[in-house]
Formats: sequence, structure tokens, C-alpha cells
Amino acid sequence: MAPSVMSDFSSSATARLLPFRCTVPIRAFQFQPSVSIQLTPLRLNASRSTLSRCCSSSAVAAVATNTDTLAKVIDGKLVSKQIKDEVAGEVAGMKEAIGVVPGLAVILVGSRKDSQTYVRNKKKACEAVGIKSYEVNLPEDSTEEEVIKHILEFNNDPSVHGILVQLPLPRHMNEENILNAVNIEKDVDGFHPLNIGRLAMQGRDPLFVPCTPKGCMELLYRHGVEIKGKRAVVIGRSNIVGMPAALLLQKANATVSIVHSHTKNPEEVTRQADIVISAAGVANLVRGSWIKPGAVVIDVGINPVDDAESPRGYRLVGDVCYEEACTEASAITPVPGGVGPMTIAMLLSNTLESAKRIHNFK
Repeated sequence: MAPSVMSDFSSSATARLLPFRCTVPIRAFQFQPSVSIQLTPLRLNASRSTLSRCCSSSAVAAVATNTDTLAKVIDGKLVSKQIKDEVAGEVAGMKEAIGVVPGLAVILVGSRKDSQTYVRNKKKACEAVGIKSYEVNLPEDSTEEEVIKHILEFNNDPSVHGILVQLPLPRHMNEENILNAVNIEKDVDGFHPLNIGRLAMQGRDPLFVPCTPKGCMELLYRHGVEIKGKRAVVIGRSNIVGMPAALLLQKANATVSIVHSHTKNPEEVTRQADIVISAAGVANLVRGSWIKPGAVVIDVGINPVDDAESPRGYRLVGDVCYEEACTEASAITPVPGGVGPMTIAMLLSNTLESAKRIHNFK
């Protein structure tokens, strides 16, 4: 029997590990023109071992040297650096002009190693672009009330322009209650229901767009990918990536389908797409046969698979079988080094935009 291999993705920590300073304002996205995974499985005719073996390190190396490979690599590291440089320039200009430095507050509950790493990376990224960072570390057994108390303090602190609660939270906490306590004007993660609601409505713009899907769109824009009138498929429908990514593509005038755990014939649906964004959280789920020749593929997945040749005993792969997709796609993001670096860049951009809005600085 085939295993359960697809989720509706929603690794909050993954999304946050992955985080713009968009040269195009959010309104142009018509805009006008972190890890608790909840699996909802889809059964496919492939064994887990086959999925894990699909993209071996040697196979990926072979792709890199194959002159017949059509796909252009979309370099998230390079774009992320460009965005961070832009943010740093604007932060310096804002400080010089009105004496204000954007501030980002992060609340971490518990001592998960991955969450601590993500928070540390965000702090370093803030320092690199001149954004001031604030951090609260609370023990695992803290109460919801204690977390919300710190959120309210940051809501009222004029030096803080963005608030981020590191996910996942301990099981005894109600994530919705805590995230809803964040002032919508400082919700740089873009998870507040009013931000998502405005994103979904025609003629409305959210104050903030969730960082990872915003990063996906920025990669498409900066690589000159035409979206208007194209068919797009988003694999996964999480609140963090899949659903907002689909809404962004729709605002950019693509015709959008969402593939999820109850989709019949996901391969056939995906193969119709000119643009594929995969956020399923399943290693090597999307094979070459799923990809329409010439399609652009944005792979959000970051999945560990066993690798005896790696010093760590594992390596990271995406949702898309890279060496197979490269022979079909016109452009593709690698894993790692694709969407991953963009998420923090988007977080920095959102924090800057929040400070500019609050202080009416153009």
C-alpha cells in the first residue's frame, strides 16, 4: 500500500526559516499590477524510499553539468542579498532623515533548537541591515497570558514596528489567540486574519503579506516571469504559504488551481500549469512528469532525507525532484538556496514598511 506522502503544509518554523524590500510596492501585486506540521495525506503510487532517493546528490551534480538541461536556476541567495542591501539603504536614509530606526520584536517560548536557530538568524539579519531587534525568551511552561502580556507591551512600544511570535508554540497554548493579540499595524508576519481577509478581497490591500509567499512572488517578478493570464498551480493550502500564495497569484491575474490532499489526479492538474509553487512539505513529491515543459517552478519545501554521505547523516531536498524537473522546467528554485533566503528578507522589508507607514515616511 502506498504511504501517506502529502501534507497541506504548514510548517510555521520552516516558513520562518526561509523569510523584502520590494522595489514594487505591495499595491503593484494586484495588488494593482517556523515547525508544527499537520499532515493531511494524499496517497500516491510511489514508495517513500523512491521519493527519498529521487534526488541524490550525485544526480543533482549531474544535472548541473548536463548541457541538455533547460531550466535556469532562480538564485534566492542573490535576490535576497539585493533586497537586504536595498533595505539597509532605506533604513540608513530613514535614520538620517527623521532619526527613527525600525524595530523588530521576537517572542520565543520554549527551548526548541530549531526555533532558537531561526530567532538567532533573524537577529543577525536585523543587525546586518540596521534594524533594531528586541527579544523575549519565555520558558516552555509559560501561560498564554504571559505571552500576550509581552505582545501588548510591544504593541504599545513606539520603538517596535514589527512583532513576531516564533512558531510552533507549546501544545498547551492557543496559537490563534496569541497571534490575534498582535496589533495588525505591527503584524509583519502577515498572519492576522484581517490582513489575510484584505488579501483575499478585490480592491483591498493587506498591511502585510506573509513573508514566504511574498518571497515567492518577488522571485517571479525579479526574474521577469509573466504571471498575467498564465495558469498557476499551488501545491498545499496552508494559511502560512499555500493559501496566501494562491491569493497573490490571483491578484496578479493568473488563473489559479490549488492541489491538496483530496485532489484527484494531482499530476494531471499540476502539468497544466505555467507556474508551479509547491508547499506540500513532502520530499521529492513532484516528479518531472508533473511539470509542463517550459513551466517555472518555485519549490518552498525544505525536507530532510537520509544521506550516509553527508556529515550530518541527512541532506535537505525540496518538494520537487530537482534533477527530473530541470529537464522540463524553464526555470526552477534550488533547495537549499531558493525560497529559503527570501523569507527573512521579506520579514526585514515588512518591518521597514511598517516603520515608514507608522511615521508617515515616504
